[in-house]
Amino acid sequence: MKKIEAVIKPFKLDDVKEALSEIGIYGMTVTEVNGYGRQKGHKEIYRGAEYVVDFVPKIKLEIVVSDERAEETIETVRNAANTGKIGDGKIFVLPVEKALRVRTGETDTDAL
Repeated sequence: MKKIEAVIKPFKLDDVKEALSEIGIYGMTVTEVNGYGRQKGHKEIYRGAEYVVDFVPKIKLEIVVSDERAEETIETVRNAANTGKIGDGKIFVLPVEKALRVRTGETDTDAL
């Protein structure tokens, strides 16, 4: 199993969710996060004063899938989250050793 963590622009969440639903991926955890990458934040003007926004709001998605579905899921997230502009985000892939559904006790891919 693989855990796919994607950090994306907030307004792309619905597009990604819809695209994942189309390929049969329904479970995910969504967290509002703040961060920056190469862009290192940005400057804004508020009431005539300029100030620096160090951290940019993002959405972090966590999706666990079987090894067989990992590449398809990664490509789906990438395509749906892509705007072609700086700050589109990152995708990280981690191995998952074990999964357990609390209610039923199902394990591994049955727990997904």
